[in-house]
Amino acid sequence: MRGSGAITDTDWTFWSKAALLSNPRPGGMSQVARFAWTALYWNVAVVLWGAYVRATGSGTGCGNRWPLCNGDVVGASASGQTVVEFTHRITSVISLLMVTGLVVWCWRVTKKGDWARYSAVLAAVFLANEALLGAALVLLKHVGNDQSAGRILFLCLHFGNTLLLLATLSLTAAWLSNGSRRFTLISKWREVGSIGLGLLATMVTGITGTIAALADTLYPATSLPSSLAQDFSSRTPALLRVRLLHPAVATIAACYVLWVIWRSSTGRDRFSRSAIALITLLFVQVGIGMTNVLFLTPVWLQIAHLFVADALWILLVLASADLVLEAAKEGRQT
Repeated sequence: MRGSGAITDTDWTFWSKAALLSNPRPGGMSQVARFAWTALYWNVAVVLWGAYVRATGSGTGCGNRWPLCNGDVVGASASGQTVVEFTHRITSVISLLMVTGLVVWCWRVTKKGDWARYSAVLAAVFLANEALLGAALVLLKHVGNDQSAGRILFLCLHFGNTLLLLATLSLTAAWLSNGSRRFTLISKWREVGSIGLGLLATMVTGITGTIAALADTLYPATSLPSSLAQDFSSRTPALLRVRLLHPAVATIAACYVLWVIWRSSTGRDRFSRSAIALITLLFVQVGIGMTNVLFLTPVWLQIAHLFVADALWILLVLASADLVLEAAKEGRQT
């Protein structure tokens, strides 16, 4: 986003310390920006806990009841899996309350036409859809050892929705932090299309990663040779074969990340901080992915892999927005 109030390579960051360029209410905007970042961090934590629920098979901890566990609140005699699953539900409710509060607060401190208020609303919509998809997984019994196509479909929809949620929350927080208001797409449609396809490839990478993680959970390997044999055996379940798509799509997404880094650094004598962060996260992610395979995907490494993926996605969304959006001229605003 090039122009006054835009996110630049030196001022957008994960930290909510940026001073706003304009402030409709004294102290109000900077506080809502901090709250927006907090909501983003919280939702990342909820996503990671959800992955822990799946990896440990705790999705069956509350039976096929939702939102309560087996029709009741968790008691002192609850099993470990029940506590894990119910904790995920509680954190999801807190997330819903936080994003709802963000929408209300954002609408109070921004003006009509400001993009931050609309991205906040989209975040609330995606979060509500997230809750519905999570409920569907439980109510349709697509948890535990379920290997149905329905579970795979809902998991793909769930994670794709998660990425859209994190994208809208990160854009809301960034726009509030930097006083950004209204934007227009750049006129280079080929570049806009390339960036859109790149983000889509990155989303597909995350979705195929979810399928791979489910395959690792349902069909755990006892050694690296047996794991490789599973992938290429003619008698291998279809889910394990789909697992091979993840590294292939990840290669395409990695090429896109490198292109974004090159494009955002064109004309500069050195890499920006955002470019350095993207490069670092990309190589860390590749390293964790390879280690995951070598150590047969232990739960803690799966969580680490997902955390870096989320951080990389958030940075990539912000960098991509910086490339395709420019500040709208004041004279054209209504």
